[in-house]
Amino acid sequence: MPPSVTPRTSRRSIARPLGVLLAVGIAITGLVQVAPSPSPSPSPSPTPHALDPRITSIMRKPDYRYARWGLFQRNPETGKLTQSRYADQFFIPGSTAKLFSVSGTWHTLGGDHRFVTPVHAVGQRRNTTLKGNLYLVAQGDLTLGGRTRKNGTVAFTAVDHTYANAVPGATLTPQDPLAGIDQLARQVRHSGIRRVDGDVAIDARLFRPDPALAPTPTPLIINDNVIDLLTSPGAEAGTPAGLDWRPKVAPYHVTSSVRTVAAGKPADITVSSSTDGTRIRLSGTIAAGSAPVLRVSAIKDPNAFGRTALIEALKRAGVEVRAKAIGPNPAGHVPKSYQGVPTVARYTSPVYAEYAKLILKVSHNLGANLGICLMATGTGSTHCEDGFPVLATFLDRARVERKAVQLADGRGGNPADRTTPRALAQILTFWQHTAEARRFRTSLPVLGVDGTLADSCRSCPSRGKVFAKTGTAAGGDALNDRLAVGAETAAGYLETRPGHFDVFFAGVNGASTPNAAINGVLAIGNDVADVAAHLQQQASGHH
Repeated sequence: MPPSVTPRTSRRSIARPLGVLLAVGIAITGLVQVAPSPSPSPSPSPTPHALDPRITSIMRKPDYRYARWGLFQRNPETGKLTQSRYADQFFIPGSTAKLFSVSGTWHTLGGDHRFVTPVHAVGQRRNTTLKGNLYLVAQGDLTLGGRTRKNGTVAFTAVDHTYANAVPGATLTPQDPLAGIDQLARQVRHSGIRRVDGDVAIDARLFRPDPALAPTPTPLIINDNVIDLLTSPGAEAGTPAGLDWRPKVAPYHVTSSVRTVAAGKPADITVSSSTDGTRIRLSGTIAAGSAPVLRVSAIKDPNAFGRTALIEALKRAGVEVRAKAIGPNPAGHVPKSYQGVPTVARYTSPVYAEYAKLILKVSHNLGANLGICLMATGTGSTHCEDGFPVLATFLDRARVERKAVQLADGRGGNPADRTTPRALAQILTFWQHTAEARRFRTSLPVLGVDGTLADSCRSCPSRGKVFAKTGTAAGGDALNDRLAVGAETAAGYLETRPGHFDVFFAGVNGASTPNAAINGVLAIGNDVADVAAHLQQQASGHH
């Protein structure tokens, strides 16, 4: 389960909301925390065009007996409004809130911005020996080479590994999570250094981790700050399961007591770890003949992990380091400045637009929250909360009705987060009027093709014609032994004819599943995807 939401303390004079304590629920694809349904609101605004009967039949399902559906559809070229239902009422957005935070980060950094992570050699060089220390200066690079393909794009899967403990079907990308660290180590050797008579340290002063943003971004991120744990079934029932894990960095150690059970039985694998996260144990069962099952465990100290990973990579590259590889990161010894200090290695990331695509396609929570911190660093601040005024200024310039948006994070996971369908349409409209319209649109999940919409509507007429960010807020309803779905939403673009796109929102707040199985939530997500498909078909004349 994700950590509890912590009230944000601010240096700015903002009134603090009082008396709001919300239980945190499961995180699932789309993907945020449980939040209550909004209070009853006025009757829906008149719809300019009659609803497709297929949409009406979805809304009348038992899962939505107590729910509220919102719809919005407009042509951003002509301003023609096609659908409007509760367009100016607050909805729990789920991860559609990432449309705001990613847009703000993209606009602030620029789509072609690259993160350059340097390693500095501080001390005296004597032939091939450095009498001093190496410092890796973290720059907020989201993947540090761990997902980068040879062509410079960033790899992703339909269900990201960061969701492996909650969502079935999570898989790994094939890239080495330590690729960037290894590249830096090789560059250090190529600079002529063969021995470091000193220490290696991570300089993580770019910004201060803010626990009010969960998951909490850190200036240095390797493998999304998690260890991947892949369990494979044994040859037959009763045999031990196989285990592989990555990235393998000391002193992390993984053991497993998972046993293989009869074919057809569900996997039941749990993960536990020591307080510092370095001793990880898997237990439970996996069915014979089944696909491997992925789980993850948190890296509790990313800086110590990164320091050890770099020292180990240096050794692999042929650079000896006198300091012990295992231990705390010596953050207190970083120099005030690196002016005049030689740079012995640099890792350059893909462009930010590739990171935006990753965040939007798989609903990458850490990356969305990181954007808030990066907007703050652009102002010279080390406080992530200072990213919100930057985002506010951008939304004003983008002609988004800012008071129709409430955000306390970048991912859409805080109980305070709200937005109206019209406000989401406004940020989508902003992009349609820029030179990067296509680049942004294709960064969204595409219906039946990729991202969180990969498995929806694969053979329907709207496949490839709906581009939308999805969102989910769900938690356990212990009273009724089912799941309460605070929100299931989608917002993006509908291709009405070649090269022409309507902006749209389709979503439901306050739905319920028949039982406590996560598949019920996924079914609601498919309903929302179907609504989007029917809107596209109706607008394009394909019924």
